[in-house]
Amino acid sequence: MKTAEEVLNGQVMLIDKPLTWSSFQAVNKLKYSIKRRFDLPKKFKIGHAGTLDPLASGLLIICTGKFTKKITEIQAQPKEYTGTFFIGATTPSYDLETEIDQTYPITHIDDVLIHQTVVQFLGEIDQKPPVFSAIKKDGVRLYEHARAGVEVEITSRKTTIYEFEITRIALPEIDFRVVCSKGTYIRSLAYDFGKAMQSGSHLTALRRTKIGDYKVENALTPEEFEKVILNSEAAE
Repeated sequence: MKTAEEVLNGQVMLIDKPLTWSSFQAVNKLKYSIKRRFDLPKKFKIGHAGTLDPLASGLLIICTGKFTKKITEIQAQPKEYTGTFFIGATTPSYDLETEIDQTYPITHIDDVLIHQTVVQFLGEIDQKPPVFSAIKKDGVRLYEHARAGVEVEITSRKTTIYEFEITRIALPEIDFRVVCSKGTYIRSLAYDFGKAMQSGSHLTALRRTKIGDYKVENALTPEEFEKVILNSEAAE
């Protein structure tokens, strides 16, 4: 990215979103850096191809200019995640955003049961989004209903788990790697996985490592991106 024309014609940028950052914050950081570097109009096109929750880190694909038309195509590609389930307890948000609301026994859970349960989730599955999600119900986002204490009926949807691998078992923690289709909620997978083992579970760590052929190891943090942009300006 060397000229304003390149930005407007379209760029695909791979960003490693830090933990606690919102996807919106990451886009704004890049937008500010690019606008400052190339003196672009305030409303030049920029957007991301798939939100990551603040409590997740990893690959965020950001497109500029004419390449923002590619966002829908990129979002449709399979995604890979790694992370950790905490077995034996649930939270209303299915992750660490909310406090534990219920605990469950885990003494009956062993490696055999864990690996048998994995098989149940391979292929096309029905999944309900978390009540703490940005999906709208009656024009209001689900997390707004949840925070207001309003109960709403959530419809399950079809999603596909292409690969589901357990990479570490150290109960109450289980590390995993998942490759899934667009629209899959890993928080819901955590909740459903615990339930399938006659226990409970919630997500305590999540990192997106791939979207299609795009890999997080080829990504820059927002701060690294800013340095690259500013250094290219200083070199001129």
